[in-house]
Amino acid sequence: MAGLSNLLAGFRRQPPPDDASSSGAPVDSSKEKDVATAEAAAVGNGQSGSDQADPDRPVEDFQRGVQEVEGITLAWTKASLIGVFVNIWLLYLVNAFQSAILWSLVPFVTSELESHSLLNVIYIVADAIGAALFIPLAKVLDVWGRAEGFLFMTVLATLGMVLMAACKDLPTFCAAYVFYNVGFRGVTYCVDVITADASKLRNRGLAYAFTSSPYMISAFAGPKASESFYENINWRWGFGCFAIIFPVVAAPLYFVLKFNLRKAEKTGILSEKKSDRTLLQNIVYYALEFDLLGVVLFSGGLTVFLLPFTLAADAPSGWSTGYIIAMIVVGLVVLGFFVVYEWLWAPTPMLNFQILSDRTVIGACLLGATYQISYYCWANYFTSFLQVVNYLTLAEAGYVSNTFNVVSGILLIAVGFSIRKTGRFKWLLYIGVPLYVFAQGLMIYFRQPKQSYWYLVMCQIFISVGGAIFIIVQQVAVQAAVDHQHVAAALALIYVAGTVGGAMGSTISGAIWTNTFRSALARKLPESALADLDTIYGDLETQLSYEPRTDERVAIQESYAYAQTRMLAAGTAIMALCFIWMLLFRNINVSKNKQVKGTVF
Repeated sequence: MAGLSNLLAGFRRQPPPDDASSSGAPVDSSKEKDVATAEAAAVGNGQSGSDQADPDRPVEDFQRGVQEVEGITLAWTKASLIGVFVNIWLLYLVNAFQSAILWSLVPFVTSELESHSLLNVIYIVADAIGAALFIPLAKVLDVWGRAEGFLFMTVLATLGMVLMAACKDLPTFCAAYVFYNVGFRGVTYCVDVITADASKLRNRGLAYAFTSSPYMISAFAGPKASESFYENINWRWGFGCFAIIFPVVAAPLYFVLKFNLRKAEKTGILSEKKSDRTLLQNIVYYALEFDLLGVVLFSGGLTVFLLPFTLAADAPSGWSTGYIIAMIVVGLVVLGFFVVYEWLWAPTPMLNFQILSDRTVIGACLLGATYQISYYCWANYFTSFLQVVNYLTLAEAGYVSNTFNVVSGILLIAVGFSIRKTGRFKWLLYIGVPLYVFAQGLMIYFRQPKQSYWYLVMCQIFISVGGAIFIIVQQVAVQAAVDHQHVAAALALIYVAGTVGGAMGSTISGAIWTNTFRSALARKLPESALADLDTIYGDLETQLSYEPRTDERVAIQESYAYAQTRMLAAGTAIMALCFIWMLLFRNINVSKNKQVKGTVF
């Protein structure tokens, strides 16, 4: 028992030095309540608790990773700040190119592996695992440091691209995509946290707009590069080249952060990190700190619950198949146990219930989740639709689907400037939500074989306005509701909500696709083509091989329209919930919040 006590002592939480209970002084409960009320009111009004601390030193009560990044911003120069933002811009440029190329090439990769209709299964598994890792990653950033978390995610993303370039079968590709998806989402999340650390809250919308602007460049260059890789080189090099480029571009950000951290320690701004724990104590400490059991329960339960909605159509007895029912039940039970475990037993819960109790955070998370559900109800098969129904090339389909990136890239700057000028963000939702719902509803009518794709471009432009508002407002809102110590956790909640929403949207999309597209093909294809029904259903290249205006091609086009209009109808109905969520936001004045320290934007 003595050995166990010594082990647990190494990772037991210690009360802060100014805790009244640790000094033995009597506690006045009424004063405690007054102080707590005042602090809550200060945060609610956009004032950070760190405002009262020494402006030239990190806040001592914050976690080590937050102290380190405050030390970095206090130690670095304006040149370092500019260099970091330039490097982040380059990272987003590389990410924008690789995501545009991957988005265009994955349907052909899965077709080559004879699994085009399993696209949603791959996306769902990757999103479910990714969703469970954001909150532990927030703890990595807060406990270990920003640079360490960024390095880990960079390694995962690079590994994923290497495996995708070398894959020979579907299981390898699925594993590779999970590594890639988790890694790149994690890198984006880390960069967003670092951007928050290096910018004032009133300028944060502009900072995010600047770092996201490379998507305007890749919107046209990316699809063209995808076409060149597919037709002239090899789709494997579309992934392999970024396995070389990405780590080279990512390296400077890591070294700038580590260099300035050492500078802060040498100049005395930040005390050096010390630990008395043994290796075994460290393993136990971090296993509890990162809530590994919660991660396993959440990702496993979510994956098992969502997959049956896509797999049911191919099951022997459909929804009544034993393993389909079992997966849904087991998934729900595991998710229910996860909530109880986090609420009652988790030493360091994944879910920060204190942050979740804020209605602005709740509203932002619900908005982000609903927006992602609505979008992914129809987006996964959009480029395939454009090629099959509208006769667009791979590059042209990419241009249309990337209309959002071009228009929103410009509008993000306008949204960020509006927040900086007015100090408020809630009023923008009253523009974005109605316009987005209207534009998505219009696409139900225009997603037909005889409609010009220019109408779809028009709808994409309208959608871009709402999307640009959602992207900036939800990020600024959750950060305005907390202090600097909880920025990473608040952003993690947004990422979790969005990723889970994307997985649910893909699940709905897959359920509609598998239950409508194949049955429509069976009804509409001429008898001469029914023998090839399964091949047509699962292979994009086979669909494109039929000449325009032939009976087979028309039947395929009408089947796409039949499935896509139902996907859009589901997405539009879900998106209408945002009229309720936007009312939950508090009208916080971000111009009065001094959340960060040092040399920042």
